[in-house]
Amino acid sequence: MIKIFLLVGVLLLSACSKAPLYQQESYVFGTRVQISIWGLPEDVAQKHAAAVFADLDRIHTRLHPWQPSEITRINASFARGEPALIDTETAALLKQASQYAERSDQLFNPAMGGLITAWGFHKDSYAPVLPSQASIDQLLAGQPSMQNLSFEASTVSSSNPAVQLDTGGFAKGWALDRAAAYLRKHRVNNALINIGGNVLALGKKDQTPWVVGIQHPREPQAMATIALKSGEAIGTSGDYQRFFEVGGKRYSHLIDPRTGQPATTMEAATVIAPPSLEAGAISDIATKPIFIGGIGKTLHYAQRFGLQDVLIVGNDGSVYITEELQRRISWIKPPVHIYRLR
Repeated sequence: MIKIFLLVGVLLLSACSKAPLYQQESYVFGTRVQISIWGLPEDVAQKHAAAVFADLDRIHTRLHPWQPSEITRINASFARGEPALIDTETAALLKQASQYAERSDQLFNPAMGGLITAWGFHKDSYAPVLPSQASIDQLLAGQPSMQNLSFEASTVSSSNPAVQLDTGGFAKGWALDRAAAYLRKHRVNNALINIGGNVLALGKKDQTPWVVGIQHPREPQAMATIALKSGEAIGTSGDYQRFFEVGGKRYSHLIDPRTGQPATTMEAATVIAPPSLEAGAISDIATKPIFIGGIGKTLHYAQRFGLQDVLIVGNDGSVYITEELQRRISWIKPPVHIYRLR
């Protein structure tokens, strides 16, 4: 998860003004969401932004990992050893998640909701309490996997009662793609969609690209800015938003499915997904195997997901960056050490 600073100013509208910038904000997926639309009359932009927000609210309600939702209903069925009725949208979502889990060597594993619960991250606030090793071992022994799912015409079932779904690892990216699809369909050609720091750009703001800032993982400011090309999506996984500390050690929500422990490989991983109908989902998902797998596996998983623009912040604050992204980035607070990802 990342805090992206949107470097776009709100323009005052007047009879002699140029094409306006319309912005609307709300709170969805437990985070701040902002939609910026350039070049349309205010009433038209407002209508389309409202439609996107309505769909985001609907998705959030359906996919909530611990409040009553489609996900909790399916999980309850799995726990009873029963199949769950699903519609075509949910089936497509889970099948897409299964494919991404396989591509990530299961480091992105939406079936391990039980581990997320054990670490206390299925709550609005996080208590500094460690789960017992015995409970972690028991959850790992269940070996929950998206490969345990079977789909029929209108149902999904699990051969493994340990499967507890949590789509939080890519719900925001998936929702980005839906929002972008709606805007494209309705000829909203210039827009920026920011769902809690997962950002997708369409077109431009006036004659210039949309520019966003990448959050410094240890300071309350942007460390760099990046101009996004139309259709690109940017996402980050970091240990600096959903976390707690015990004994001076930081425990984040980014759990390694192999160990059941929060990954401590780096402070943050940022990727830019090239334009595609799944750019939002890829920008959200690909950061998980990169973060959990570590710097040595970064390029391996970048290649798996078709990425060239990648930035890693190591545990000592050093930055590791691909040549492609180094050519595009503008530093606000340059790190002391910058290394090329090879």
